[in-house]
Amino acid sequence: MKGKWIVLLALLFSAAFVLVPDRNITGTVLDTSSKPISNVQVSVKSGVAKTKTDAAGKFSISVPVYAKVIVFTHPNFKTSEVNITSEKEMTVTLSPGEVESESLSDKAMQSLKKVGLPFAQLASAPAPSGVAMEIMVPQQGNTEDYNVINENGFQLTGQSPLTTFSVDVDRAAYSNVRRFLNAGQMPPVDAVRIEEMINYFDYQYPQPTGNHPIAINTEYTDSPWNPGLKLLHIGLQARTVSAKNLPASNLVFLVDVSGSMMAQNKLPLLKQAFKLLVDQLRPEDKISIVAYAGAAGVVLPTTSGDEKMKIKEALDNLEAGGSTAGGEGIELAYKLAKQGFLEKGNNRVILATDGDFNVGISSEGGLQRLIEEKRKGGVFLSVVGFGMGNYKDSHVETLADKGNGNYAYIDNMQEARKVFVQEFGGTLFTVAKDVKIQIEFNPAHVQAYRLIGYENRAMKNEEFNNDRKDAGDMGAGHTVTAIYEIVPVGAKSSYITQTDALKYKKTNASDLGSNDEMLTVKVRYKNPESEKSVLLNVPVKNTSKPLAQCSENLRFASAVAEFGLLLRDSEFKGNASYNHIIPLAKGAFGTDEEGYRAEFVQLVKAAQSLDGRKETARKE
Repeated sequence: MKGKWIVLLALLFSAAFVLVPDRNITGTVLDTSSKPISNVQVSVKSGVAKTKTDAAGKFSISVPVYAKVIVFTHPNFKTSEVNITSEKEMTVTLSPGEVESESLSDKAMQSLKKVGLPFAQLASAPAPSGVAMEIMVPQQGNTEDYNVINENGFQLTGQSPLTTFSVDVDRAAYSNVRRFLNAGQMPPVDAVRIEEMINYFDYQYPQPTGNHPIAINTEYTDSPWNPGLKLLHIGLQARTVSAKNLPASNLVFLVDVSGSMMAQNKLPLLKQAFKLLVDQLRPEDKISIVAYAGAAGVVLPTTSGDEKMKIKEALDNLEAGGSTAGGEGIELAYKLAKQGFLEKGNNRVILATDGDFNVGISSEGGLQRLIEEKRKGGVFLSVVGFGMGNYKDSHVETLADKGNGNYAYIDNMQEARKVFVQEFGGTLFTVAKDVKIQIEFNPAHVQAYRLIGYENRAMKNEEFNNDRKDAGDMGAGHTVTAIYEIVPVGAKSSYITQTDALKYKKTNASDLGSNDEMLTVKVRYKNPESEKSVLLNVPVKNTSKPLAQCSENLRFASAVAEFGLLLRDSEFKGNASYNHIIPLAKGAFGTDEEGYRAEFVQLVKAAQSLDGRKETARKE
């Protein structure tokens, strides 16, 4: 009888817990400097309930009545266990963590085992020859890193009539700026590379004719933000190649699966993005996958492009954990690319990462030298950036530049589709390499000039004719746009300070060439299989049109440039204003089938609401 009472009491006790509803606990997770931490995993100890903190470090979790402890986990911070009290809200502070080991985490290693990773290359993989292994403790909070940009100033034509720069078709800065604005933040000044924002958009330039794979287009008009000054718009168009005529590809996906890639906008987004690229592969294309964390290993050996399910399964089985042996991963990826090298094909390593290299060849110089050496063997490197909080833009941009490849930043699936589907040929297939532009201005018409953006692409004038100097590449169908702001002869501008005339320099009009020529645009490029450059040049006459009569190409590009000047709070922004950018861009949408130009206007409005500076009404 006594036993029956005990059972009955136990059942009643259990029922009481069933009848009591779960509690909802909300809170904020901060680092030791009181900055919010996103993507912290919040879970009930010994339970199934879990969630993650948002960009503001906030969370909300439904907690069973029997729960006693909530666990807070993040790869860059020490795990914290907090006792549940009667309070419905809590604030939790996490301390900086330490790198667990030099090898892949157990979780990541298990995921790689699923797809047959040869662990002889993993657990005890030594550092590359001559390179010391280095472990760096991840930093807390926001540790994003950008190269400093010192804006180009105005150059006096009488002193420096030549200007030279390397062509750039990267577009990463625009999608990165969009990520900040969509998160309700103004982007860091050095994240705003105006030339990449301009080149994010497609422009309808005429296709090349004749033997050259590049066509040069120019327009000249009034500056929309600096009255009295002019804008020179230069557009390069690479020849479009039909997909069926593209050469076969030998691709190596080099995937960062370190602990810093755990967030939803990193490895999970990366997997889905790469699947879009897999869908574009043909039977003649080959692909392999290398994953790296504390060490590097082959996840998928060389596989035909028609085995799409096998490739996608290998991607699905990747999980994040551990430190970041980026240098070792790059070496292994190049090794696979060389093994599957196609003499007449496109041989390329595609690195996907947040750029947080902290084990192995971690110095930027060491990685640059490695990539430059491999580039000479015909294997190029493209980089796709992901994530926020510890994104190393400065690192991944440099790697792509040195690897003769493209650099993209993917913040959502729409951007992944743009990079890997709509621009598949241009992203992966080079039609002209080492492309350089040199402009000679005629001092009879141009008093001073300034190149907007391209600060990290400037070249010495004497390097234009030097075929040993590396420069940018253009892919099939790609466009490159550059804008110069010009002070015409006779105009006054506070941006320039006159210097004494050169004593030994000829200044007679007869020495300046044809008097109606304002400048000459010269382009040097190499065909993909050649190391000898080809020269293309076009003289431009001193003929200006009103802005309203110029092409949609010029009007929209100038709107993007004006937006970049405001985001940078440039000293050359003049009368630039959000209220002027919006109608200028709207009037130059064109077909805009994908809605990118319409989205640009929404970003301008978002920046206008976030920018604390008051705009003054401008007189048109």
